[in-house]
Formats: sequence, C-alpha cells, structure tokens
Amino acid sequence: MSDAIWGYQPTSGHTAGIDLIGYKVEATNGGIGKVDKHSDAVDSSYLVVDTGVWIFGKHVLLPAGTVSSIDQAERKIYVSLTKDQIKNSPEFDKDKHEGDAGYQEQVGGYYVGQRPI
Repeated sequence: MSDAIWGYQPTSGHTAGIDLIGYKVEATNGGIGKVDKHSDAVDSSYLVVDTGVWIFGKHVLLPAGTVSSIDQAERKIYVSLTKDQIKNSPEFDKDKHEGDAGYQEQVGGYYVGQRPI
C-alpha cells in the first residue's frame, strides 16, 4: 500500500510534465506554503513544499498520493492532509530523499498512516 502513496491519484488532475514549482499548496484547513521542487518519476513522485514562516521555514516532502486535486488555472495544489499532519511530518532531508529507500519508506509510512480509510 505504501508504494501507491508515491503516485498521483487518477482523479487529481495531474498532467505529467507540468511545472508545479511556485504553486500554492492547500491543506484541508488552509494554506501551507508553495512548491519548491517536484518530481513526476514513476513510483516516486513527490512535492517539496516550502512552508515559509508557518512552521519556521521547514521544507516537507509530500508524496504525490497525498494530492487530492490540482487547479492549474489558480496554480494551487490541494492535499488530503491537515496543517497539523503536515507540521508533524518528517522533515525533508535533501541529502537522503533521492536514493535512500529507507528514508522514502519512513516518509511514505508516515503519510500512509495519516490517510483516511
């Protein structure tokens, strides 16, 4: 099940190849920041979100499976998580996120545990 968290949901409106950098990211209860980096890689798609001053400049790694919808006209990405779920997520580690399967498993496991059943 955790592998599915790293792919966009078919209903999200995601189109491969669209540059999402700078899009605003909205949790279920309000804005959390903007996309700083993203990847469309098969089985490891993600967003890196700069939360700005909201949680003291923390960057978070959001697996693509957390994206509920993308509004390209408004340049907004909606995720199926609350602000608190994102705030309590593992911090983005730029040195581990690529090529460290254990780190990806840790992050994916956290988000799988946060998803509604």
